[in-house]
Amino acid sequence: MAYDHIQPAAFIPTPGGDPFLMPHYALAFPQAWRDPLKDHWQHGKPERRDRGKVSVPIKRLNQVIAAVAPDLVSVAKRAPLDDGRPWLYANAPYPKAVMSTFIHAWLRDLQPGPEGHAKVKETASQLGIDGLEWDLLSVDMLEQTVSDGGTAVPADHLWRLLPEVLAARIARQEPAYEHFGERLTFRQVAMDAGAPGAELVSWPPLEHPTGRGAKTKVWNYSAYIRICLRTAPFDPTPRIHLSTGVRRWVCGPVWLPQRGSASVYLLADQSLVPDGPAPERFAVGGLRWVPQTGGYAWVQGGPEGMLNRISAVPRFPSPDLMAKEPETWLTSRDGVTAAVVHHTMMGRHGVQAGIAPQERRRLTEWATAALSPEFMRVSTSRRSEIRRQTPNNVLESTASVPKKATDEHKARIDRENAERQARNAARRRPLLARAVGPAGLTAVLLHQTDTMRDHLVAAAEENLGLAQHRTAGGPDLWQWDHPDLTVRLHVRQAGELVGPLSEGSFLRRGDEWDAAMDARRRAVRDAMRAWTTDLGTHPQLAFVELEGKDGFRRRTSDPKSALRVGLADTGLVSQFLGLPDPESTKPEVVSDPHRAKAAWSDGLRQLGMRFLPEHSLGAAIPEDLNQLAFWLVKRNVSRDNKYPQFTPIAVLIRPGQDCVLGRTAETSGWVPYPELLRSLTGKIRSTDLRTRKQQEDATALFVKQTLYKLRGEPTLVLTHAQNTRQRWPWLTNPGLAVDRLSLGTGPLQRLAAHGRRLRVVRVASNDREETPQWWAPDGDVGAGVAKGLWVPADAPRDNRVFQSTSDKASQHGHPRDISKFTEHRNAAGRSLRMPGTPAWNPEILDLCMAALQPGDDPEQWAMYVHQQRFPDDYANALQLPLALHLARLAAKYAEPMEDTEQADPGTASIGATPEHGEEDESLGEA
Repeated sequence: MAYDHIQPAAFIPTPGGDPFLMPHYALAFPQAWRDPLKDHWQHGKPERRDRGKVSVPIKRLNQVIAAVAPDLVSVAKRAPLDDGRPWLYANAPYPKAVMSTFIHAWLRDLQPGPEGHAKVKETASQLGIDGLEWDLLSVDMLEQTVSDGGTAVPADHLWRLLPEVLAARIARQEPAYEHFGERLTFRQVAMDAGAPGAELVSWPPLEHPTGRGAKTKVWNYSAYIRICLRTAPFDPTPRIHLSTGVRRWVCGPVWLPQRGSASVYLLADQSLVPDGPAPERFAVGGLRWVPQTGGYAWVQGGPEGMLNRISAVPRFPSPDLMAKEPETWLTSRDGVTAAVVHHTMMGRHGVQAGIAPQERRRLTEWATAALSPEFMRVSTSRRSEIRRQTPNNVLESTASVPKKATDEHKARIDRENAERQARNAARRRPLLARAVGPAGLTAVLLHQTDTMRDHLVAAAEENLGLAQHRTAGGPDLWQWDHPDLTVRLHVRQAGELVGPLSEGSFLRRGDEWDAAMDARRRAVRDAMRAWTTDLGTHPQLAFVELEGKDGFRRRTSDPKSALRVGLADTGLVSQFLGLPDPESTKPEVVSDPHRAKAAWSDGLRQLGMRFLPEHSLGAAIPEDLNQLAFWLVKRNVSRDNKYPQFTPIAVLIRPGQDCVLGRTAETSGWVPYPELLRSLTGKIRSTDLRTRKQQEDATALFVKQTLYKLRGEPTLVLTHAQNTRQRWPWLTNPGLAVDRLSLGTGPLQRLAAHGRRLRVVRVASNDREETPQWWAPDGDVGAGVAKGLWVPADAPRDNRVFQSTSDKASQHGHPRDISKFTEHRNAAGRSLRMPGTPAWNPEILDLCMAALQPGDDPEQWAMYVHQQRFPDDYANALQLPLALHLARLAAKYAEPMEDTEQADPGTASIGATPEHGEEDESLGEA
C-alpha cells in the first residue's frame, strides 16, 4: 500500500505555551575547588601549556553514581569547575555524608598510585567536602539560544535533565499502557552523563515460553521507551524524540568475551550505599569477566575500586552468582531485583528484536499524553511532489513464482527470469571489465567446504552470465572466457589459515594476542605469495570461507583481522563468506546460495565496479556531476586495541571513470578503490594526530586539498553527521549556516570560495536517536511502512531538510500488526502476539541541503541523494547514499595491526594511553 504521509515520533514545545519551569535541587562544585581539583588531577602528569583549560574527568564517578544512587541525574561528562554550573540534579538533597564518601572515593580514583593516599588527604582538606550544599533552583526546561545559522541550542544541562523530567511523567502516567486487557507499567532507568537521553523499561518482565515438556524454556523481556532532546538544522525549535523497542534479558548463564561487559539493571529494596535513600529507579551496573581471577566482577571499580571505597560491595549481588543464575534475581533475591541485558554476541534469544509499526504507534501515542501540555507532536511529513521517486532501473527485477502457479506458469516465469538475468549479466560484464582491466578478473578462494565453493561458482556464472563460457571446471581452477571478459577463480583448501588463533589455551589481549595475530598474518602472506608465484599471475580478489564470529570460543581466537591484513599485504582485497548453514538441508531454507551471491557481488564492489543509480530528475542534475564522500576512519585506543588510527578518506564516483576512486592524505592523487582499501590496513596513527585539535586541523587540510583538486567540476559532497562532525565542527547543527562553509576552526565563507560548482549535503542517521522513529498512519490506529522522500508538513518555503525512508528489507516479511508486549488479534480473531518473530522498521535519514548554488531547487537535490540509496545491484536499499556507503565500508580495512617488520620503532607505543583531549563529547551537538 502506498502512503502519502509519515508520522515522526517527535515533539516540539507547544506554541504560545506557558513557561516550563521545574523545581530541582542542584549541586555544583564550589568555585574554590577549581585549583585544588586541577592540581590533584595533574599531580604527577607532564606540565601542559594550556593548564588553564584543564578539566577533570568525572566519568567513572558518574558510572558509580548510576549504579548506587540512581535517583541522582548527572549532567556533566567532565567536572565543570570554571563557571559554577551544576553537576548533579535531584528531587531532594542527597545525604551529605554519602556525597562526601563519593568525593573521597573519586579523589582516590584520580590518584591511584603509591603516593595517592597522601595527595587525597591533602586535597580533601583543601576542599572542605563536608561543606557541599544543594541549592533549590527553578529550572527553565526550555532555556536555549539560537546559532548564527538559525538552529536551536538548548542549555547544556537540558540534554540530560529535560528527558529525565519527561520520563518521570511517563512512569507516573495513569492509566498505564493497556491493550487487549493487558497492562504494562514502566520504571525509569539511571543513565550516566554520556547517555543520549532517558530510558524507561516495563516491569515486571514479560515471558515468552518456547519448546514443550521438559524442553520448555522461558525467555524474559521488556518494552523500553527512550526520550532524547534533539535539534534540527536551521530550525530554532528544539524537539523531543521518543523511541520504543524491546529490551531482552539474559536467560541462562551469562557468557562474555574477554574484556567485554554486560549491563545489569538493579532495583534494590534499600540503598546500595550505606545511609543513602531507597532508590526509585533502576540502577545500572556492569558485569565483567576477569581472566586473572577466573571469575566475574562489577565494572564500577571492581572489588578494589570505588564500589569498595564507598562500602557498596557488600550490598551488591555476588557477581559470580549473578552470572551463573541471572534469572533468579528477576523476581527479587536478597532484597535486590536484577536483570542482565542480553547482547547479540551472547547468542540466540527466544525473543527477537524490533517491534512492528502498529505497536510502536500504540506505545508512542500512549506516552504522548505525559508530554502535554508543554509539548505537542510534530505534524506529519508529506510525500515529495516530485513524481518519480525511484531511480531509473538499469537492471531488471526477476519475478517471484506464486504458490498456486501451474507447472506451465512456473516454467514461463523461470524462462522470463532467465532472460532478465542474461540481460543483467550483459550490463555487468563491461563495467567489471573496465574496473579490472584487459587481463580480466583473477580471484582466489580459500575454501573449507565443497558446498560453499559450488555456490560461489554458481553465483559467478549467474551474476556475469558465464555458464556457457566455462573453459575450466576445477578442482583447482574455474575459468570462463567470454568475449567481454575473462574470469579465473583459483581454489585451494584453506587449512590452518582459517583456524582459531589459539587452540585450547586462553588467548589474552596484549602481547600474547599481538604475537598470534602477527604469526597468522605472516602465514597468510607467505602462503599467498608462494601460491601466486606458482600460478604465475597476481589475483586481485580473495574469497575466504570462514566460521562466523560466534563459531570461535573466544573473540580473541577469531583470525578474520589477521587474514584481511595478510591478504592486503599481498595486494588482495578480501571478501568473507560463512560456512554452510545447517538449516540449509531443509528445502525451504536457501540461505547458502543467497549468501554466496551476496559475497560475490560484494567482492566485485571492492574492486571498484561502478553501478550508479540512474536518477530520474533530468536536466536538474548536471550530467557530469562528481559524487564525493568524506569519511573519517577512526580506531581509538581501548582495552582491545593499542594501535589507534585516524585517517580522513575520500571516495569519488566520477562520470565516465572506469572504477570508483579514493584517496587519503598519503596517496598520490586519486587511486582505484581497491588500492584505497589496501592502504588502510596496518596503519598506526602518527604522533602529530593525537589530540582533537590536531585531528581537526588534519581533517580541514584534507578536505581543502581534496576540494581544490576538483575545483571547476560540478561536485556534490556527501558527509555523514555522526561520523565526521567531531573533527569538522561545521557539520554540527549549530555550526551549519545556509550556503556557507567552514573548514576546521576557520570562518564561515561563501560556498563559491571553495568551488563555483560545488554543493554540500549532510546526511544524519538514527545513531544516538538523532532522527526520530516513525510510521505511516493508516486510519485511526493502523500503521505501515513507506518508501520515499518526505517534506515536513510545516516546513518553510525555503526548506533545506528532508527525510528519506526505505521499504523493509527483503528478509523481514513480518506483518505490520504483530504484537510483542500484549495480546493483539486481527479481524478474524487470530492472535498476532509473536515475540519470537523479528520486526524491523527502516530508519529515517535526514538529508540537509547545507550548501547549494544559486537557483538550485533543494527538493530536487534531496531527491537525487535519496535515489542514490537504491542501486540495482543491491537486494535492499542502502542505509546511506552509495558514495557514503562505499566510504563507510572502507573503514573495515582499518585493522589495528602493526607490521613489526616495517614499522618505525618509535611508533610502537603510540597511543597506548588515551590523550586527555581526545574524548568525543557529542553532548549538545545533535
